[in-house]
Amino acid sequence: MGRHANGRSSIYLGKDGYWHGRVTVGTKDDGKPDRRHVMAKNKAEVTRKVRKLEELRDKGRVPKAGQRWTVEKWLTHWIENIAIPPSISENAHAGYRVHVEKHLILGLGAHRLDKLAPEHCEKLYAKMKEKQGLSAGTAHHVHRTLRNALNVAVRRGHLSTNPVLLATAPKLDEEEPEPYEIDEIKRLLKVARDQERNGARWVLALALGLRQGEALGLKWEDVDLATGMIRVRRGRLRPRYTHGCGDNPCGRKAGYCPERQQARPETGRTKSKAGRRVIGLPAPLVGLLKAHKAQQDVERDEAHQLWREGGYVFTKPDGEPLNPNTDYHEWKALLERAGLRETRLHDARQTAATVLLILGVPTPTAMAIMGWSSASMAKRYQHMSDTIRNDVAARVGDLLWE
Repeated sequence: MGRHANGRSSIYLGKDGYWHGRVTVGTKDDGKPDRRHVMAKNKAEVTRKVRKLEELRDKGRVPKAGQRWTVEKWLTHWIENIAIPPSISENAHAGYRVHVEKHLILGLGAHRLDKLAPEHCEKLYAKMKEKQGLSAGTAHHVHRTLRNALNVAVRRGHLSTNPVLLATAPKLDEEEPEPYEIDEIKRLLKVARDQERNGARWVLALALGLRQGEALGLKWEDVDLATGMIRVRRGRLRPRYTHGCGDNPCGRKAGYCPERQQARPETGRTKSKAGRRVIGLPAPLVGLLKAHKAQQDVERDEAHQLWREGGYVFTKPDGEPLNPNTDYHEWKALLERAGLRETRLHDARQTAATVLLILGVPTPTAMAIMGWSSASMAKRYQHMSDTIRNDVAARVGDLLWE
């Protein structure tokens, strides 16, 4: 194979004694042909390299010419320019940034992007778990973030294949959640109703399965007490602060700065399109919300000019929206007062899903109430309870032993 025109590949012996190959793989940004060069000491070897490059070209997997990306440069570009709101949620972006800055850049950043291997990724996951003492769940989230970032690099031609897809993902040993039984739910609801402030917040979680952000982001404009309906259309975001102390640094972390400033909105869009939904309120919950609103009106009058009106259903005594971290600790305190086993806050949502299962609610209806985007989510969240197990056992006994 000699020199060829019109974009055809060519192989030739150079004056330097080496065999050279040139392959047209596409067009550069300036419109000129993108010709790639390979070389070897013998013709057979350079022919193999040319064929390989042609194969990658035909499959559309040749990395773009120009800057040689390192993992650090690509991840920084991805988190600052591509994986950003509004294309993703504020919470998702915050999680990605933590994974990129605290784990991926430190562990893999120096590698050239096109030289990153599955083994590099697996060593990072092992180091996170064995040396840093992090959970398999954290390592798995980092794995997913890296996979997503490099998938974009592949689509844009900076990588031929994604090495993360070949890496063994950290194994998750998740314990099966144990939702509360009906008697336990009733006990929780009674303790929540007797709670001095914001008791209705937990009734919403246990009866309707609202996510934490959805409950804390709920505003009175979303609640129609006359028709007994609520509209879920936003979620409370975790606060993030920056220093406001200017030329006189306080020496504290941004969250504890006396002049701290909010660095992100109070609320954002729901987790998914399916999360934006309308839910009917049980009559007892309507009454509870009316009493809660009356109590909030009293607090507003008592606070006078200190009241910060945001329209939120659940607030601090001065009208400020509840902090998700404070809300988490109040959930733990509620369980302790009710004398029940400790569970995650998200298990309140799983409990609500189990109630729908006990009632025999059809899956499409359950999806609409819970804000699930797929039927597979229903299978994931709706867990078997002792009430259902005993009912099935009784039916089997009646059938086999009459």
